[in-house]
Amino acid sequence: MRILLFALLFLPLALGSAAAQTGNAQAGKTLWEGPATQCRNCHGQNGEGAFGPDLAGRGLTVAQFTRAVRQPWGIMPGYIESQISDGDIADLVAYFNGLKPADRPGPWRFEVPQGAPRGQEVALATIGCAQCHGPILNGPRANAGAVGADFRWFSTMVYDHAKVMPAHWKTLGEQPAVRVRMGTYSRTRLPEAVLMEVFNWAKDIGFRPDIQGRLSAGVPGADGVTYTLNVENIGLQGRGLTAEDLTINLVVPAGANVVRTTGANYQGVRQDADLKANVAVWQVNRLGPKEHQTYTLTLSRAGTQSDNVRGAIRWTKPAVKTGPVDQANIAPAPLAPATQ
Repeated sequence: MRILLFALLFLPLALGSAAAQTGNAQAGKTLWEGPATQCRNCHGQNGEGAFGPDLAGRGLTVAQFTRAVRQPWGIMPGYIESQISDGDIADLVAYFNGLKPADRPGPWRFEVPQGAPRGQEVALATIGCAQCHGPILNGPRANAGAVGADFRWFSTMVYDHAKVMPAHWKTLGEQPAVRVRMGTYSRTRLPEAVLMEVFNWAKDIGFRPDIQGRLSAGVPGADGVTYTLNVENIGLQGRGLTAEDLTINLVVPAGANVVRTTGANYQGVRQDADLKANVAVWQVNRLGPKEHQTYTLTLSRAGTQSDNVRGAIRWTKPAVKTGPVDQANIAPAPLAPATQ
C-alpha cells in the first residue's frame, strides 16, 4: 500500500517531467532558422556540423542537450534561460533527432586567411567568436568604438555577456529587435591571456564608430513612394568615435526613378559596385556621437521583395587596416503588406 501511495503521489510529477521532455520539431526548426539564435553559424545550416560539432540525427536526449547548452564542456559559451528556454531546448532536440545524420561536416563559415595575425587566427579557429561576428569582428569593434573600450570592458563582455550586453544597449539608447544571442564564455575554457590576443588584434585593426542607418517603410503619395532614412552615431558623447567623410548610399530599385530627395549634399544617382545597383548618394563631412541626419528618397515606385531599397554608409576616417573605407549596412526597408 505504501509503494502504491508513493507512486500515486509522484505520478503527476513524473508525467510533468515526461511532458517537459517532449519538444515540437517544427518549433525547433523555426527557432533554428530564425533570427533569435545564430547557432547555425558554428553548427551548420542544418545541424550538419562545421566549426562546432554536428547535431543532426545524433539522438541526443533533452538532458544531454540541456547540459551542453547550459554548461558546455568545450569552448562553446553557455546560455541561460532568458536566451534559450528549456522548452526551446526540447524543441531543438525534437528537430535535430528528426533529421538524418550528416555524412560529413560542412565547411566553416569563415576560414582562417593565409598569413592571418595571431589574434585573428585565435578568433576564427580557437574561440570561434569570429564565426559569428565575422573575420574582422565588425560588430564588437563598433561596440568598443562607441564607448571608448578598454580590455576590462572587452573581457566583461565575453565572460558576463548575457548580463552586460543589455546594459550596454541601454547605455547607448538601443532597443534591439532580438534577444541576447551570444552566450557567456568560461574563464577556464577561455583564459584571459588568450582573450587578450584577440583584443590587441581588434584594437590594432582599429575600433569603429557605431553608425546606424534605419529605413522606414515606403509611404505612397501623389507622385511616388517616399522612404525616410535616419542615420545616427549612437556612441557615447565624450567617449565614442567620430566618423568623417561619410557617403550615404541608398539603392534605387531597377525600373524606379528618383522623383525627389531631402537632406543636405545630395550627389545624385550613380552605379555602386559593392551594392551591385544604382544608388542615390549623399555626403556628410562628419558625424559625432549622438549626432544624426535625416534623409528622404521619393521613388516612382516601391521596392519589392527581390529588389528593395537598402544601402550602405561608408566613411574614410577613422581609417582601418582592413581597407581604405569602412562601412555599415542599411537593412532593407520594411515592405508594405501588399508587396511582401
